[in-house]
Amino acid sequence: MSYLQAQPLSHAKKVRSLYKQAVRLLQAHYESFDRYEFRYQAVLMRARFDENKNEVDFRKAKKLLLDGQRELFLKSHPQPVKFPTAPGGVAYQRHYPPPDWLLDVWHPLEKAQYPEYFALREMRKKEFVERWEKEYGKADPEVSH
Repeated sequence: MSYLQAQPLSHAKKVRSLYKQAVRLLQAHYESFDRYEFRYQAVLMRARFDENKNEVDFRKAKKLLLDGQRELFLKSHPQPVKFPTAPGGVAYQRHYPPPDWLLDVWHPLEKAQYPEYFALREMRKKEFVERWEKEYGKADPEVSH
């Protein structure tokens, strides 16, 4: 869940994010039919951002950021550029990573090929069980599933 915001973003990060979104918007509008026009528009966009990069008045900088976000919203593309494996892309979560328990059913000869990895894995599993039992207590052997 790395996409969830854990702390407030600084003004500089918001501006960088706005710039990146603006260039992706330009890419959606121009790149499909004219790469040179896209690059020209991207240079103009960068010049617009560079005009105000040394703004010291925070109120004016905040207003510029909000105006940029509003303009980005108003000029949004009906089919924005999405990377295939990114959320919203055509291949998002197409291949799930294999579950961790799958390593537990490996044959001992297979495990012998990676002795350091499986020794560390066993140690981590023991630490996890100890942490679990410390927090929640031991499992009741009377209860069966």
